[in-house]
Amino acid sequence: MENVPIQMPDGSTVPVRLFPASGTHCHPVTPDAPRPAVVLVPGLGVPAGYYELFATALAARGFDAAIGELRGAGDSRPRPSASSTYGYHELVSVDFPAIFSVVRDRFPDSTPYLLGHSMGGQLSVLYASRIRGRLGGLILIASGTPYHRGFRGISGPGMLVGTAAMSMTANLAGFWPGDRISMGGFGRQSKVLISDWARLARTGRFTPVGADIDYEERIGRLKLPVLSITMTDDDLAPASSSAHLLAKMPKADVTTWVQPEPLGHNGWIRKYTSTVDQIEKWLRDR
Repeated sequence: MENVPIQMPDGSTVPVRLFPASGTHCHPVTPDAPRPAVVLVPGLGVPAGYYELFATALAARGFDAAIGELRGAGDSRPRPSASSTYGYHELVSVDFPAIFSVVRDRFPDSTPYLLGHSMGGQLSVLYASRIRGRLGGLILIASGTPYHRGFRGISGPGMLVGTAAMSMTANLAGFWPGDRISMGGFGRQSKVLISDWARLARTGRFTPVGADIDYEERIGRLKLPVLSITMTDDDLAPASSSAHLLAKMPKADVTTWVQPEPLGHNGWIRKYTSTVDQIEKWLRDR
């Protein structure tokens, strides 16, 4: 593994982990058969290092792989504070291009595919809508939207109230103090990022702070291949939540798969074999 740090305009350092293709599945790159490079974006509060075994498994199947840390999470420094003002828009318009620049420099002959987990999937869709046509496709794992009407029973009102309370707390404190919550706190986060997430939960629309384009309109025009993997026993991104995100891309070539094992929202990251099998099959079919 190679680790490349990137410095963002606000002084934050964001590392990119690189995993070159290896093993018996590794095929030479030719003009007619470029090798896929899978660029993984973590979920909210999940350190990039947690996905290293998963990325190593992809590399062993013959794919170049990379993990881009979300700003302020994992090995990124500094931690979010009251001075942090980045949200969805800045991550996809500033951080993602910098991450992809590293990936293209390291794997110049490979075709990039963007793999997003949870909120990372939401960000991946936004980035794809900005660059149109420069990705081989999207892989969304345990990813939907937090829109409250996309959840059944009391989960819908719970998502609405919970995200609103988190946004209010973040605005009062200057940041979301998730690192002080032992379980399910999503880590310390920028108040703008939490505000964007809460607005999506309330309205069902991507309208991030500082947006310079109409993301909803751009997403509706996406025509790229999409693999959506839904996890059984996933309370944070159930099938109805994933369906709401996919419905925003009516022109995309969507393939869906439900993981039959009850791995929940994060369990697939360590028990990855069957998920990697599906990704390999889908990538080989491109």
